[in-house]
Parts: sequence; structure tokens; C-alpha cells
Amino acid sequence: CPCLTATGIIAIRIVGCGAREAAVLGRFAGQQLIIDGRALADLSRTDLTSTFCCLLVGSAVSSVSSRKFGRFDGWPTQQQALGALIRVANAASTLPTKQIMAPVGRLLKFDYLVIGGGSGGIASARRAAQYGAKVALVEKARLGGTCVNVGCVPKKVMFNAATLVERAHDMPDYGIPCQLNGHFNWGALKEKRDAYIKRLNGIYLGNLQKSGVELFEGSARFVAPKLVRVNDDLEIEASHILVAVGGRPNVPTKVPGHELGITSDGFFELESLPRRTVVVGVGYIGIELAGILNALGSEVHVISRSPRILRNFDGLIQDSIRDEMMQNGVKFLWNENVASRQLQVRLSSGATIEGVSALIWAMGRSPSTDWLAAADGAGIALDSAGNVRVDEFQNTNVPGVYAVGDVAGRALLTPVAIAAAAASGRPAAEAKLDYSNIPSVIFSHPPAGTCGLTQEEAVKKHGEKNLKIYQSDFLPMYFSMTEHKPRFRIKLICLLPTERVIGLHLFGEASDEILQGFSVAMRMARHQNRF
Repeated sequence: CPCLTATGIIAIRIVGCGAREAAVLGRFAGQQLIIDGRALADLSRTDLTSTFCCLLVGSAVSSVSSRKFGRFDGWPTQQQALGALIRVANAASTLPTKQIMAPVGRLLKFDYLVIGGGSGGIASARRAAQYGAKVALVEKARLGGTCVNVGCVPKKVMFNAATLVERAHDMPDYGIPCQLNGHFNWGALKEKRDAYIKRLNGIYLGNLQKSGVELFEGSARFVAPKLVRVNDDLEIEASHILVAVGGRPNVPTKVPGHELGITSDGFFELESLPRRTVVVGVGYIGIELAGILNALGSEVHVISRSPRILRNFDGLIQDSIRDEMMQNGVKFLWNENVASRQLQVRLSSGATIEGVSALIWAMGRSPSTDWLAAADGAGIALDSAGNVRVDEFQNTNVPGVYAVGDVAGRALLTPVAIAAAAASGRPAAEAKLDYSNIPSVIFSHPPAGTCGLTQEEAVKKHGEKNLKIYQSDFLPMYFSMTEHKPRFRIKLICLLPTERVIGLHLFGEASDEILQGFSVAMRMARHQNRF
């Protein structure tokens, strides 16, 4: 601990103290501090910790203020000594009337500190512990991050439920009598889903404990490049620090009544199926939630600022999903914004949607870096969108500080965060991630899958004359018997002259599973004739 002194006739050097003791000494600067040796512990003790400092400073304050310091049976705990110190200091007549603050009380040292208990942070913490490092992890919410708690896992549960409802509607076409008649039990589904998520939280905790990672609950902030404060009562010093705090949903705070809407996080808190839902946003989150709610029986309106949905995806996927959703009854309102939300939703055109049960803001996500932008004692650089700037090896501009996952703004997918976390523990030659050809899925109804470049991206990168595009569609056999007949569509984008596949886009039943094998083939640079 740094040496703290009180200016006066004598100076006291204190080893192992914190800011509380320093505050007391500062209040008595310039006075002669007479140490009452009888109130001190045996100076031969080797555990000269903050407890000892509390006793030392407390006895000094007691001496100059004629206030009684605490008496203890044996060696007191830090909290007992600190409490006695604060009581005697606040009672001392020579102190100002302002009460002593309660800053940091503990300093712990680790080899590796992870801030954020999501998929990437936990993967990195466990890997470091397996290598023999002393590891700490700080998380202020439930373990598992966005994916486990309010993202892909509960979303997939809801997608599965919606798919089963669709299957129930198809059963009569296969000679199986089935009439739901509105007997869908949202409450029972939510209860089982939440219990499943809670089990996953427990599994993550158990894995951390088995790996020897020490968990601290609370909010963290940098006070120095290698020093993090947690909940204002703990400081953790580490040689290496990983920032893996994820992201948060965007909310248009300038819209009157915005607080009456919910985000994708709030969707998982709904206690019942909304009768009429307005979804604002046509990215993958908005499209997925709209599809789930529509399949489960809600009347769904989707508001888009442009005439295109899923703007970062290929045109085949955009058009196929839009047409299928419209055929299934989803109502799109193009070139619109929400102007206000009261008991109705008022649009920028002046039109209104009455009787809205739920308004869902699905306008993308932003990195959770407000705490870094506001007060960062490390000087970590952020880009214009608030993402932590990292190089190809996940290093920030601060030596020994790294970032992975959504907070770094690259390929916001759980497997990517885990891969980046794993790579950060490898030798430099192996730690560079290849962000090309990352497969991703939209859990629309039916789902869509994509890997590699869109046609627009391929034309921009290679030129239209250097490409060959293959497209096909067919009716899956399952739908040959049903009244509803969504077709399966596929597009291959190939680079001439070898026709190496640089883009694959699927829409239709089971495309989420079909995609996986073909994405491996693309990673292996396979050509169209080998697909």
C-alpha cells in the first residue's frame, strides 16, 4: 500500500491502509498525534493489514480528541476496527462536521481480471484458470450475459413454441385432428423457460467454481490501467484485464412516451401474450420477435423507416422473409417512425394504431461502454459508436487490457465472442481471428441462414463480371400435404474463374441446420462443383 503521511510535528507511515484511514489523518494534519501504545496490537504481528491501520489511526485520533477508542477482546476484524475508527473520528471535536466517507476497504491482487460474466468473459476466465492463473470475474447481473438471459437461448425457446403452434395448424392436413382454439398457455411456457434459464445460471456458476475463478458481484470501473474498483468497497489489481461487458438495446428516448414501450429484454418479462403488438425495427431482432408473436396469435404491426428489412442481409433473404411474413398476416408500415406512445401509437405520418398491448423497441443494440466514456481511469479508446477499439488480437490501446464480444462491435454472435476469448489465451501466432465466412441464422418463420458475402457486397468487392450467381427454389416434401406452401430458396455467389463459393444464402425449413455443413465447406474454400 502506498505510504500515507499526516503533515505535522510528527509523520506517521502506515502500511496496508485504505482511503478511509487517509481521510482521518488528513483531517488532523498539522496537529501533534500522540500514539497510545496500549491501544495498539502487538507490533511484532506480521499481518499488518488495514485492521492494524484502523487501530493505529483510531488511537491517534483518540489521543488528540480525548475521545474513547474502542476496546476489543483479542485481535478485531477489519470491520470492527474500522467501525470503531469512524465512530471516534466522527465524535472528535477537532473534526469538521462532515462525516467520514466510506471508500475502498479492500485491495485484492489477481493475475487476470474479467469484467463481464457473459459467454465470452466466462470462457476466457475459465481458460486462463486452466493455465494456472489466479483469476477473478466481476458481473453485476445474472451469469451468462445477453445470450443466456435475454437473447438467443430464451428466444429459441419461444421460436420453438411458435413453430409447434404452426405445426399444430398443419396437423389436420395430415389427418390428425388438432384445434388449439386459443388454448396456448403463455404463463406455463414462461415459467418453464425462466426455470431453464435459472438452471443455466447455476451451471455457469458451478463451472466458474470448479475452474477456481473467484466471482465478485457488482459494477466495475477503472481507476488506473491495472486497477478496477468494484462497488466502491473493493479494489482489484490485475496484470491483465479483459473487458467483456456486452451490449444493451437501443431506446429512442426523444420519443414522447418511449418509456411505455419495452425492449427485447422486456419481451421476456411479459406475463401474457399481447393482443396487439407494435414492433419498431426491421433488423433480425425485430423480425424474429414479430414472427414469434404472430405465430402465437398476436396481431403484429412492424414499423420500418425504409422499404427494406434486414439491410445487412442478401436480397434473397430480405424479399423471402418479408413476403412470407406478410402472407402470414404481419402488417408492415413502411417509411414510418413512432412519433409518440400513449394509449395508442402515433406514427410520423399522423396515423395511429389503437388498442396496442405492447410496443417493442427493436432498433438495434449498442455496446455497454457508458461507464468507460464517463469515467475511465485507464484511458481505453472507444470508436464513434462507443465500441472498444481493438486490434486483430483483441488488444485495446492500453497494454494488458483486452476486449471481446459485443463490446468490441465485431460480429455480435455468441460463438464469435467465445472464439475470441479462447484465441486471446493462445500464442500470438494463433490468436488472430478470421471474421470472414461466419455463419448466422435468422429465426424467422421459416428460418434463414447466411454465410459469406451478400450479392451487393460481392459486386462491390470483386466486380459483377467476376461473379457467377446460382439460384434455385423448391417445395419441401413436408409442405406438399399442407395448405400453406412456403418454398425453400437458395443462392450461391461464386468467384470466377474457379467458381469458389464466397456467399451462401438460404431461406426455408431447416435452413438453420443445413447451413452448418456448407459453411465448413466455404471455410475450406470449396468450389461450386464440390458443393
